[in-house]
Amino acid sequence: MTTPAPSPSLGLPIVYLVDDEDVVRDALGWLLRSRRLLSEGFASAEAFEAMLAAKSPAALAEWPVAPSCLLLDVRMPGMSGLSLFERLVERGLIAALPVIFLTGHGDVPTAVAAVKRGAFDFVEKPFSDNALVDRIEQALQRSEAAIRARLGRESVRKRLAELTEREREVMRLVVEGRPNKLIADELDISVRTVEVHRARVFEKMDVRSAVELANLLREV
Repeated sequence: MTTPAPSPSLGLPIVYLVDDEDVVRDALGWLLRSRRLLSEGFASAEAFEAMLAAKSPAALAEWPVAPSCLLLDVRMPGMSGLSLFERLVERGLIAALPVIFLTGHGDVPTAVAAVKRGAFDFVEKPFSDNALVDRIEQALQRSEAAIRARLGRESVRKRLAELTEREREVMRLVVEGRPNKLIADELDISVRTVEVHRARVFEKMDVRSAVELANLLREV
């Protein structure tokens, strides 16, 4: 499978590897390099957790900024992969950071339960290189979609913040489907003033119709 071209606006995709075995991390790193994918390895769940803890709350809320996924071993000394996964779920990170569990045969039921909790997939050791990379690329595509959706919501919130109080009032009534005459009556302003505010709302929110505006606001 051909590696999809990275989005220039989001940066190069990266795969995080969390496995306590050096040989596994090295082999995965080599495999990913052979497919022109960047990776970063961690020898424990605690090390990955420390990387996240070093980020400010604001930075963590916007992380990851580039398409990313996490290959996570289920069984490790100290914090297990499943415990780390639960912490990622609590932080709301797994949409933009899809998790693929690496499991031994005995861990399959645990991995299946994690998939039901939102993990992207699990891959049983020993795994097929091609099959694993296929799933990684699919996870990176999902990550990119999630990041773009997040950026879209942030853009809408910024545009909303630019509206005046009156424009917000007009927008609310427009979204409710009120015609200009009724909006004018409710706000005690002229129809012409409603038209002006309506046009400004559409311009600031970058929409062309009330339906498009309503659909946009549902995404926030």
